[in-house]
Amino acid sequence: MRIANLHDWNLTSQEGRILQRELALSIQLQPVPENPRLVAGADVAFNRNENLFFASIILLSYPDLKVIEETSAHHRSTFPYVPGLLSFREGPVLLKAFEKLRNTPDVVLFDGQGLAHPRRFGLACHLGLWLGLPSIGCAKSRLVGTHLEPAAEQGGSTPLMDHEEKIGEVLRTKTGIKPLYISPGHLADFESSARLVLSCCTRYRLPEPTRLADIRVGQIKRSFCQKH
Repeated sequence: MRIANLHDWNLTSQEGRILQRELALSIQLQPVPENPRLVAGADVAFNRNENLFFASIILLSYPDLKVIEETSAHHRSTFPYVPGLLSFREGPVLLKAFEKLRNTPDVVLFDGQGLAHPRRFGLACHLGLWLGLPSIGCAKSRLVGTHLEPAAEQGGSTPLMDHEEKIGEVLRTKTGIKPLYISPGHLADFESSARLVLSCCTRYRLPEPTRLADIRVGQIKRSFCQKH
């Protein structure tokens, strides 16, 4: 993939917050493609001892969810750990992995937040702008907002709210299992994001693209640590 340069990554945390607010104005909410051909999952792992980040991108065909391509990368970040600014630590390594893709995904699912972020600019928003692709945040835990408990059955959902503003959907992907926090990144909206994530779930709580990326990035991290 060819990726246009959006901004410099060498920033202070204060500059990062300012940039988030500025870039959040460029986020576009619209339905994701109804029949995407390729759906990517992206995940990151961190080796604290080496201050090293690993990224895995898994590209699946849709709707049969067969692996078409996978890439990975590692990168040593200099950006400090600051809550709400995680994309400045994970973004560079993810972009290195995306650059290696031969095929361009129609939609990308990120293991992280989209609009469900204090400044409405989580990882899926940030990387969605960099890639210029429909992107969806698919998080295992809540960063901000409040919600009622969704119905216990698969497909049950309830809005994730921050005061009077809707910022995501709390989606039950498996009956009786903890829900996921789904929020649009860029070129996505609430309803179509939740619908696509649910359609990508098979036997597991996580949708296949991010589930497989999570497994793969863990393997890559372990392999690296064993060699070093």
